[in-house]
Amino acid sequence: MTPRTTTGRPYPLGATVLEDGINFAVFSRNGTQVYLELFEAADQSNPTTSLALDPVRNRTGDVWHIHVHGARHGQLYGYRVDGPYEPYAGHRFNVNKLLSDPYARSVIGQYDCEHDAVFGWDRTSSDADLSFSTLDSVDHTIKSVALAPQKFDWDDDRRPATPLDDSVFYEAHVRAMSIDASSGVTHPGTYLGLIEKIPHLLELGVTAIELLPVHEFNDHERTAFAPDGTRLENFWGYQTLCFFAPEQAYALNPATIRAPGAEVAEFKEMVKAMHRAGIEVILDVVFNHSGEGNEHGPTLSFRGLDNAVYYMLHDGRYYKNYSGCGNTLNCNHPLLKHLILDSLRYWVVEMHVDGFRFDLATILGRGGRGQWLDGLGLLYDIGGDPVLRGCKLIAESWDAEGMYKVGGFPDVWAEWNGRFRDDVRRFVRGDAGAVADLARRLGGSRDLFGAKASPAHSINFVTCHDGFTLRDLVTYSHKHNEQNGEENRDGTNDNVSANYGVEGETDDPELRRLRRRQAKNMLVALLAARGTPMLHHGDELWHTKQGNNNTYCQDNELSWLSWDHERERDEMLRFTRELVLFRRRHPGLRRPAFVDPFAIDGSGVVGQIGRSITWHGIELGKPDWSYHSHSLALHIHADPPPIAPDSADDDLFVIFNAWTETLDFNLPELPDGKRWYRIADTQLDPPHDIAADESKAVLITTSHYAASARSAIILLGR
Repeated sequence: MTPRTTTGRPYPLGATVLEDGINFAVFSRNGTQVYLELFEAADQSNPTTSLALDPVRNRTGDVWHIHVHGARHGQLYGYRVDGPYEPYAGHRFNVNKLLSDPYARSVIGQYDCEHDAVFGWDRTSSDADLSFSTLDSVDHTIKSVALAPQKFDWDDDRRPATPLDDSVFYEAHVRAMSIDASSGVTHPGTYLGLIEKIPHLLELGVTAIELLPVHEFNDHERTAFAPDGTRLENFWGYQTLCFFAPEQAYALNPATIRAPGAEVAEFKEMVKAMHRAGIEVILDVVFNHSGEGNEHGPTLSFRGLDNAVYYMLHDGRYYKNYSGCGNTLNCNHPLLKHLILDSLRYWVVEMHVDGFRFDLATILGRGGRGQWLDGLGLLYDIGGDPVLRGCKLIAESWDAEGMYKVGGFPDVWAEWNGRFRDDVRRFVRGDAGAVADLARRLGGSRDLFGAKASPAHSINFVTCHDGFTLRDLVTYSHKHNEQNGEENRDGTNDNVSANYGVEGETDDPELRRLRRRQAKNMLVALLAARGTPMLHHGDELWHTKQGNNNTYCQDNELSWLSWDHERERDEMLRFTRELVLFRRRHPGLRRPAFVDPFAIDGSGVVGQIGRSITWHGIELGKPDWSYHSHSLALHIHADPPPIAPDSADDDLFVIFNAWTETLDFNLPELPDGKRWYRIADTQLDPPHDIAADESKAVLITTSHYAASARSAIILLGR
């Protein structure tokens, strides 16, 4: 029986559950006819009801809308849009494709994009995207779920609101964190499973977990196979299609049996538990492209709703590919700006998240022709939005087409510092000409972020999801991505890594010891630098991806973290934990001021910007900035009380020796009878490599310190 319908309203977009039914509203400017289809089950091929929206009565501007009386919470639905199929003009309407609602708060089912004929392409033909598929996609895509406002007991949830200066981020993948049998959790691979790993996060001392994409994504966009014949899927999640819906695969129960919106409630439980532990939740969001691929990709949502509006196109038929993932969303079009801002507000207001990391964020600053909108556009709208005020906004300030804007985002934005990653790797590896750049990074990267209010806006990292793990960084000189099914062509070739004599794993105990020492040296640089440090999950567990630097399609042991106790793993966990906690105890390591030995102050004197650090070489006051130098020391001076009444603010002396021989560093004299104590020396075996109890740190009785080859040392003056 066809339900009673009335005209409905054009706003808000999406499916709004009301007392007497559901209001449906969807955008399509160039479509000529919109159909709303209602379903009762996820696997239902034929809709229970198909409603043709009248182009006059059910349309306001570019929004098609209808009120379906009697429809209730949990209603499954999808759209079909008819219109011109003219790829050269940018139009790819196909009424045979069921489309998900961009504003859906929940979805059900799976994408099955390997059915080429269904989605309308022939991989053997260069003109495949011009063909029009008449096959129905209903059995190979998701259905949207209408949700009423859900009652959830937040129990007076309070955001931790940790200042950026005091933050330590931990980048993690929901499934990878707990899916391995060694994780010991009750609900592996889920939002609830992540709750069970909170004790580990607390032990590690991090203040925020930055989750790889949790928006519903197209995990079946890959159609390639590994050499062993295993079909590869998108694991990382950078193929978003629903910017409001939590990824259903991370929910506890299968979609076919769980209550409508169960994944929403489970996500909220995770956020609530994190907040209770004092940990912020930051989402990695992908607004720069979608999971529909290029002109050979499937029609799942945006493409079928209005391709010419949602995407940046070249000659109509082709997609501009600033993302490197096949397409680029037209982010500064008014429609997309509203969609992105609505999504961000939803996750802040309804889901209580604390911030966002924006993938390839320079695309959000590009206009419709690809030009950089300096001082205008979406980036400023996000930064100035009153609802988002106070959230952590973090940009990946580059894209796949070479636009590089690190340090160039609006003031409120923090940014990933890719230069920090590369410069620290170069120095620790032993490259010539790296000392000056290391000093700039340790002092907060004023050369990049000097326009910002604080060096905390520089998100410092040595590793992240994209690239080698910390262990692989010191184990492989070359990538080994054969398992990705692309003949090792994917992933970057420039890893700034080294194997120190043997490519891959080895049983040589001295080589293994050297590799751990080099990894620790990079961690010392990361945690001793001004800026906000970010750790990548698994590095503290000495995780290896066996030299694969692009595991986006590896849902297996290459990506899954192992939690089994093992000597080297326990060693790295202990060192990382104590180093993070040491940083949190000592405000001198996170002062909100830049220090640059090469900057010129107002009087024209070089090296006087920021005087809380004094730079040294093996001789005091004589740093060696030459091309062939491989060492640096810095004295971080204590601030007098009451700068830090609740925590120690002591003198610190940090030594980096990337040379292949021992170097003897003179130590500064300390005032008021203070002495130097050794906190960390990466040359030493555990437990002497780092002191867990500062009161038991080893007293230095000489006026100099012999820094072994390829080592980093932290001394504490008290």
